Amino acid sequence: MSDPAPLRIGILGAANIARAFCRGVAGSPLVEVAAVASRTPDKAGAFAAECAIPRAHGSYQALLADPEIEAVYIPLPNHLHAEWAIRAAEAGKHVLCEKPVAIGGAEAQAMFDAARAHGVQLVEAYPYMAQPQTLRLRALIAQGAVGRVQMVSASFGFAFCAPDGTVLRDPDDIRLDPARGGGALLDAGTYSMSLIRIATGERPARVHAVGRTGPSGVDLTVAATLCFPSGAIAQLGCSMATAGHRHATITGDLGVIETSYGNHAPQGAATLPLRVKRGAANPVPFEELTVPATDGFRAEAESFARMIRLGPQHWSGASEAESVDVALALEAIALSAREDRWVTLPSAE
Repeated sequence: MSDPAPLRIGILGAANIARAFCRGVAGSPLVEVAAVASRTPDKAGAFAAECAIPRAHGSYQALLADPEIEAVYIPLPNHLHAEWAIRAAEAGKHVLCEKPVAIGGAEAQAMFDAARAHGVQLVEAYPYMAQPQTLRLRALIAQGAVGRVQMVSASFGFAFCAPDGTVLRDPDDIRLDPARGGGALLDAGTYSMSLIRIATGERPARVHAVGRTGPSGVDLTVAATLCFPSGAIAQLGCSMATAGHRHATITGDLGVIETSYGNHAPQGAATLPLRVKRGAANPVPFEELTVPATDGFRAEAESFARMIRLGPQHWSGASEAESVDVALALEAIALSAREDRWVTLPSAE
């Protein structure tokens, strides 16, 4: 079967991650970045020229009114995701929204409700979920390769600040602004929580977290313990004041999986690591799986395009339930860290 016609996507915003997205999808037969919008015509025009995008709009609303645009990619600051995803749905555009999908579970649910009401698709963008590494991970868990998942540990951090909060990179970065949804938890922690949700397959029942806050008021480092209805327990770590690291261990009663849950292939590499121990006994060795890797932006965008053209079964990323559960969990973790207490989440329906 031949590939469907390319999905014409417009980008809301000219953030650096939007540049990486454009590079990733360049040359794709399934995705065409047809327009970009920014808050000023000059900024939109400069971004369009830089990324070889045919049309530029001087406002987000103008892009939503563009009849040639079928879908939008939202790389806006976290606090704007809900507003513009809902506006896009109301304009009849499908939505690929950067993680975190929203700040809190109520916002996330409102976004998905709006998409349903207007007959469009809304999904949360996690490049790592489109990688063969994560697709294989999901399959292994579903096949019972490690038995029933009992423990999960997932951590992701990078050196954006020093441990005392001194900024090592751009002091104007939105990750330093609490009013715009900054901080480690809504950046790196979103990845850790989403991996934990994949591994357990359910919403946490309660969480307890501790964190360290920087001078601007955003969380620099957060660690959390999560308890699940099934009895599984998870530990989440995230930081923007540590050496770069990204790893997770999923332990069942019959085996173990280790993953780097990477967004993209490392420079010069064609694979991402995935290690599996099939058996409960200590002497059972780990199997090193060879899993191909690709550009995560391209993989997720092409999966999104196939979903729109061919049906929801072609989407390889987060489901609505996963996205809402992650938003609720992150909200509860933030509250727990602020108030130093266990926080109970609403039960899943």
